[in-house]
Amino acid sequence: MSEQRSRVDASRWQGFGTKAIHAGYEPDPLTGAVNPPIYASSTFAQDGVGGMRGGFEYARTGNPTRQALEGNLAAIESGSYGRGFASGMAATDALLRATLRPGDHLVIPNDAYGGTFRLIDKVFTQWGITYSVAPVSDIDAVRAAITPATKLVWVETPTNPLLNIGDIEALSGVAHSAGAKLVVDNTFASPYLQQPLTLGADVVLHSTTKYLGGHSDVVGGALVTDDEQLDTDLAFLQNGAGAVPGPFDAYLTMRGIKTLAVRMDRHSDNAEKIVEYLQSHPKIEKVLYPGLESHPNHAVAARQMKRFGGMISVLVAGGAPAAQEFCARTEVFTLAESLGGIESLIEHPAAMTHASTEGSLLEVPANLVRLSVGIEDIADLLGDVENALS
Repeated sequence: MSEQRSRVDASRWQGFGTKAIHAGYEPDPLTGAVNPPIYASSTFAQDGVGGMRGGFEYARTGNPTRQALEGNLAAIESGSYGRGFASGMAATDALLRATLRPGDHLVIPNDAYGGTFRLIDKVFTQWGITYSVAPVSDIDAVRAAITPATKLVWVETPTNPLLNIGDIEALSGVAHSAGAKLVVDNTFASPYLQQPLTLGADVVLHSTTKYLGGHSDVVGGALVTDDEQLDTDLAFLQNGAGAVPGPFDAYLTMRGIKTLAVRMDRHSDNAEKIVEYLQSHPKIEKVLYPGLESHPNHAVAARQMKRFGGMISVLVAGGAPAAQEFCARTEVFTLAESLGGIESLIEHPAAMTHASTEGSLLEVPANLVRLSVGIEDIADLLGDVENALS
C-alpha cells in the first residue's frame, strides 16, 4: 500500500474565508455536487493489479472525503501538506512517534493541555523519551530547557488553560538554532486567528474537535507542515497505525471549517464583552485573556494573532469551592469538558481536563475556571454569568 499525498496549492485564493469554503474540493464533475460526497467505502475497485482508480485502494490508506479535508486543512494553515487523524491525541501521538527516538528529549509548556502531558509523561517516558517544562512566554527559559538531545520544542499559544502566549517567530529561532523542530498546537487560536507556519513553525497541530469542527459533533485531529519528509513519515504512521478519521467525520469537519471565519469573529466579540464584565466583578480575582492590555504577553499576541479568540480563564475568589460553585450555577454555559463549539461551555480544569497534572510542575490553580464562549446572544451570556456569580 502507498500513502496518499498531494501537494496543496491554494495560491489562486487570497482570502481565508474563500480557502475555507473551496480549498480541497472541486464540484463533482459528474453531478455538480458542491459539497464533497461521503465515500462510505472501505475498499476501492482496481483497474487491473496495481491499477488504482484515482489513487485509492483501501480506506485506511486513503479516502476521497478525507483527502478533501486534508487539502482544506493545509490551505487554511498556509501549509503544503495536511494529515487528518481520528482525534487530536492521535495526531499528537503520531507526531511524537514520527520525530522522537529513545534517548531524545523535548520541551513542553509548563501549562500544557493535560492530555498532551499525560501521553508524554505516562507513555513516552517508558520508551526512553525525556522532557523538560518551560513557560512558553519566556524565551530564555525555553532556551535553557533545551539539551543536546532535544528534538522538539512543543508550544501551545494561547496555552491551555492559562492563556499564556509564546512568540512563535522567536521560539522557532531558538528551536532551529538547537537543531530541533518547533511544534505549535494552534487549537485555541484556530487558523483564522493565527498561522504558525508563516511565523517559522515546522508543524501545526489541531484538535479539529474544537473550533475547526465547531459544533461539538465530531472528534478529530490534524497535522499540517511544509516539510515533505516529515509528511512522508506522518503518512507512514497514519496508514501503518491506522488512527484515521472516517469519511463522515471528515465531512463534518470540513463542513464546520466553511463557517470558521464568521464563527471566530462572533466568539471573539462575545468573549471581549464577557472579559469586560468579569474584570470589575468582586468575586473574580483575575481575568486571563490575551486581548487585555494588562496581559503580560498582550503585545506578542497582538502581533501574531488577528483577534484574541473565545477562550477566557479566571481565578475565582474563595478558592476551589467558589470556583466549582460558579461552574455549577450557570445555565447557558454548559458544565462540560472540551471547547470551541458554537455553544458556551464552562469547566473546572483542576478537577476535569487537567486533573492528570495534579502534583506535577503543570498543576493548575484550584480556583481556576475556564470558559469557552460560544456564539449565543451576548445579553443571555452576560446574564448567565451575572446570575452564576450573584
